[in-house]
Amino acid sequence: MTYGTVFDIREFTVHDGPGARVTVFLKGCPLRCRWCHNPEGLPPAPQLMIRESACTRCGACRVKCSHSECQPFSRCLHACPSGLITLCGERFSSDELAKRLSGYAPFLKNGGVTFSGGEPLMQHEFLSELLTKTRPLHRAIETSGYAPQRIFREIAGLCDLVIMDLKLADREQHKKYTGVYNDVILKNLQYLQQSGREHIIRIPLIPEITDTKQNLLAAAELAGDSQVELLRYNRAAGAKYETVGKKYTLDGLSAQGEQALPDISIFRKAKIL
Repeated sequence: MTYGTVFDIREFTVHDGPGARVTVFLKGCPLRCRWCHNPEGLPPAPQLMIRESACTRCGACRVKCSHSECQPFSRCLHACPSGLITLCGERFSSDELAKRLSGYAPFLKNGGVTFSGGEPLMQHEFLSELLTKTRPLHRAIETSGYAPQRIFREIAGLCDLVIMDLKLADREQHKKYTGVYNDVILKNLQYLQQSGREHIIRIPLIPEITDTKQNLLAAAELAGDSQVELLRYNRAAGAKYETVGKKYTLDGLSAQGEQALPDISIFRKAKIL
């Protein structure tokens, strides 16, 4: 039995696979997409989220306490009078989490469970056990596809549905905006398309980065006959960066007006979310 770290469990989501679903967000991601709207999902370990802008500097959280959960952080998680401190990341055994998810089964007859992140493949051993132990629920993953081919193929083989990102087709642009080259991603995408496994390709529409005509035409070529979902840019993407001590570098995008959506006719099968 393995253990993993989860930073959120959302009940009855509707855009993470067919039907009503429970989506589990696993911590840790090897990419650093500049538009990421879950910065708390990037580090693999539990961390504090602190709303510093509302802090009065009263010092209450700095007073030494005896709570075991507070010791790794050298501050009390419970002392803030305004409740500005939260712990992001909870450890579960695969048995414990699978049991919890299976408890939703009566309410998910036309849906299932989806494992997202972060990048769920970073916790592939934990994920493998969860996918096995949550049968017969419909099981899906949302992944960047950035993982060794052996791991990607193993996990894809355990899923009923793979939802895979295709952010930027150009190798250098992918490196510039996500921190990694897309070589292994494209190899895993090709495998997925040839495997016969049900899948959806998702393309985030980031203004002037991924939603350019050049990138979308290249992405359409890579997608081929695969089902495609185009994700509108989340203008609140930078909202949580302060709480994890980071700065959102695409603030200018948040100030733009309504995003002009692309012509989806260049894709054989696509819809906009």
